[in-house]
Amino acid sequence: MANRIILNTTSFHGKGAINEIPSIAKSKGFTHVFVCSDPDLVKFGVTAKVTDLLDKEGIPFTIYSGIKPNPTIENVKDGVEAFKACGADSIITIGGGSSMDTAKAIGIIITNPEFADVRSLEGVAPTKNHAVPTIAVPTTAGTAAEVTINYVITDVEKERKFVCVDEHDIPEYAIVDPDMMSSMPKGLTAATGMDALTHAIEGYTTKAAWEMTDMFHLEAIKLISRHLRGAVQNIPEDREGMALAQYIAGMGFSNVGLGIAHSIAHTLGAHYDTPHGVACAMMLPIVMEYNQDFTGEKYREIAKAMGVDGVDSMTQDEYRKAAIDAVKQLSADVGIPAVNEKVKEEDLDQLAEDAFADACRPGNPRDTNVDDLKALYRKIMT
Repeated sequence: MANRIILNTTSFHGKGAINEIPSIAKSKGFTHVFVCSDPDLVKFGVTAKVTDLLDKEGIPFTIYSGIKPNPTIENVKDGVEAFKACGADSIITIGGGSSMDTAKAIGIIITNPEFADVRSLEGVAPTKNHAVPTIAVPTTAGTAAEVTINYVITDVEKERKFVCVDEHDIPEYAIVDPDMMSSMPKGLTAATGMDALTHAIEGYTTKAAWEMTDMFHLEAIKLISRHLRGAVQNIPEDREGMALAQYIAGMGFSNVGLGIAHSIAHTLGAHYDTPHGVACAMMLPIVMEYNQDFTGEKYREIAKAMGVDGVDSMTQDEYRKAAIDAVKQLSADVGIPAVNEKVKEEDLDQLAEDAFADACRPGNPRDTNVDDLKALYRKIMT
């Protein structure tokens, strides 16, 4: 079987990378840019760091910011209509996963109008055309949506999130500028960083993992372990380290998938509006314990990448426990809670069924079932 890698055509990394945006827009002949961002970023002037550059170069744009933290079908539909109304020919998406996931869905529907029913994009949709030309500018160090072929939309009516996987949705350009992340509050920095760690560890242990993606994921684990604590304290070099780490993790997991920590996190977000990174951080060590007998020697390399001493002299049981403990410690150090008080016993049947149906579940190294998933939920209940 051939292994496939899909990445951005071009990415720019480092402080001041956003200054490349006007020249990209001009070289591509953009005549009107649809700027997809979230309301808080607009309110606090983060979006303006990019739109001011467009203004300076006389590049017309329209801002669409009607996006929820867990973007909904309605957010996408409204965005499609706004895109059409302003006559745009391109997208710049500025924000975290919510803005970028919304922009991906909008861009796909514009060029593939037969998929105007947003639910039809779930799973691997057979779209024919690449999305609208897109420049993605992350403002969080976690989702890596700027380099992935995945996006997640919330179906409010059915209280579920659904994952869309489409090689046509990847932005042509990624602009990974740590200065765009400097205004992130501590809680969001911690949550998105733990999301990135979950991407890296699940991507490293997923059934489809192979040598190239292992390389990405181990380096991402190493960088996150080194830089997340400092990034939460807004130390500039650690912000830069996390900006790179989350992108590297995205290079990997986008091409090999994830596992049930993400399946469960998606349901927690859909049912209780639990922030995605927080849900991932809660579930990651629990799922690692559940999966450990199906991961070979990989937890040894995870423990090493997380800076655990003396790993080579440990038994298999010892290094597996050490890897899990290192994840728990990092999560605690950055202030992530270990329990979710909203999860109730009477919800477990629906939660487990939704997690089992989630697109990330088949990649989990250990085959699972609804009863096992219910037992995993119970581990975060009070």
